Amino acid sequence: MSTRTYRRRILAGAGALTLALTGGVAGLAGSAQAATKTTAVFVNCDAPAPQPDGSGDQNFTVTLPDGAKAGDLVDITIDPGASPLLPQFAVTSTNTTKMTLKVGGTTQTVTSPPETVDVTPGVPLDPAAFTGKITVPDGTEGTTVNVTIDLSVTDAVVFGSTFTTTCTPEPRPSAPVGSIAVEDLPAVPVTTRLTPSSGGPDTVVAAEGANFPPGAVTCAASLSGTDTGDTGTGTANAAGAASCEITLTKKADNVRIGSTDGKRFTWIQPAEGVAHPVDIEVLPGPLALGPTAGLPTLDFGAVTINGKAQSVTGSFHAATVQDFRGGSLGWDLTVTRTPFLNQASGHSMDGAQLGIQPTCNVTNPDSPSACTAGAPGAITDTPMKVASQAAGGDQLTGGEFAVGGGAMIQLPPFMFADTYQSIVTFSIA
Repeated sequence: MSTRTYRRRILAGAGALTLALTGGVAGLAGSAQAATKTTAVFVNCDAPAPQPDGSGDQNFTVTLPDGAKAGDLVDITIDPGASPLLPQFAVTSTNTTKMTLKVGGTTQTVTSPPETVDVTPGVPLDPAAFTGKITVPDGTEGTTVNVTIDLSVTDAVVFGSTFTTTCTPEPRPSAPVGSIAVEDLPAVPVTTRLTPSSGGPDTVVAAEGANFPPGAVTCAASLSGTDTGDTGTGTANAAGAASCEITLTKKADNVRIGSTDGKRFTWIQPAEGVAHPVDIEVLPGPLALGPTAGLPTLDFGAVTINGKAQSVTGSFHAATVQDFRGGSLGWDLTVTRTPFLNQASGHSMDGAQLGIQPTCNVTNPDSPSACTAGAPGAITDTPMKVASQAAGGDQLTGGEFAVGGGAMIQLPPFMFADTYQSIVTFSIA
């Protein structure tokens, strides 16, 4: 047998919405420290000739710790499940797989130990589970870090020669195949409000704060980072709420309680002469969702009935969100859909599911707010949140954003051969 007649196995990524529509979660028996999830994923694999390329679903079982701290190095165990590729040749090979993962916003790689396997034609390989290490990204305190599959590259050594199979999830990266809850940082003292936040000499300012130990507190004023010498005293109650009063006798641009960063203070210097007030009214703009003419059609193309359930992927066109209200309000963007129908023929495709893996991006760098994408899931006639902007409390919110994401249709095994359409509606409030 020529070394070119080798065959290879697959380790690969995920169809982004298969998890969202059908995935499940199971706790690891006997341990409260780890969680195991099995995710059906879809991959396209480029295999070395003469083995043909292939694609299909593969069940990935991933074990991750329930929780960790930012910066921790933690174990990840991956059991790839049976490969969708069917080997055409009998051969013995030694396989090593490098899996590129997206861990939150970072790209990390785990590598399996070499595994010697006997390949049987027509029998999919079932690679052994292996354990690697990943790092919980810094700055993720108090969040849930998702782990997704970005790429899988397997090197197989046959008769001393190396052959490589590359498997790419569609869409790339995959939907989450596991997650880690990152511990929040301990609550730290913070100055939350100044009343008033502007004034001139002899202005009495009431400063408020949170997360202080009960007892006496002090407050101080500063200008360009240097203390002015003005100080005040106050108290913090059992709940950590602090209040402190200070009289400003010198120019200041910041007032703080304790060693916190403090809050901005606008100094108004009195001037001798004739006062001439200048007023301007800033009116709130709209919270708008566009384009007003609607989005272009998302065409999934044609699918041929073959007696099996099939999945087709694509990408939703991005809708625009403009929040020009000039306040501290938040917003939620939801989606619904109508049934898949052909109104002319009367045929419907009741068994079809339409899913979305949402994305939300800031399009104006001057936007005071960030936006958060919702969790992947199936779109139905019940509103599903796909993006949001948090309320700002005392802080200004708003900005310009684009909301879209990956799309997947899961089709039933049998239906009328026809052309179907569903209308997806984005709504904001």
